[in-house]
Amino acid sequence: VQLQAFGGGSVQAGGSLKLSCAASGRTFSRYSLGWFRQAPGKEREFVTAIGRSSSSTYYAESVKGRFTISRDNDKKTVYLQMNSLKPEDTAVYYCAAVETIMTHTPITEEDYRYWGQGTEVTVSS
Repeated sequence: VQLQAFGGGSVQAGGSLKLSCAASGRTFSRYSLGWFRQAPGKEREFVTAIGRSSSSTYYAESVKGRFTISRDNDKKTVYLQMNSLKPEDTAVYYCAAVETIMTHTPITEEDYRYWGQGTEVTVSS
């Protein structure tokens, strides 16, 4: 599986951005998908994940209520809608994928097998 993330950019605090991550391959529906981010000088951290069922979603506390993850299996794409952006959301955002069973949605970096190249998000105050 190859992943390509795009949609990053620069935005003022309070603004919105929507990231997309397109996947190759024929078994997209069997993958759990996650977004992680790495701010300058910091470790990469979990942002959100969605399981094979779109009803299974998890969010980091720092983004809960502001970010929404979704997936479109027909388009083999996972999305990250980011609203009410803050300067502390500035980071390189990575999408990740791993094949999982229906009832399991990983939220740790080590559980993901495939990674996109990252897209940069800059939020100015």
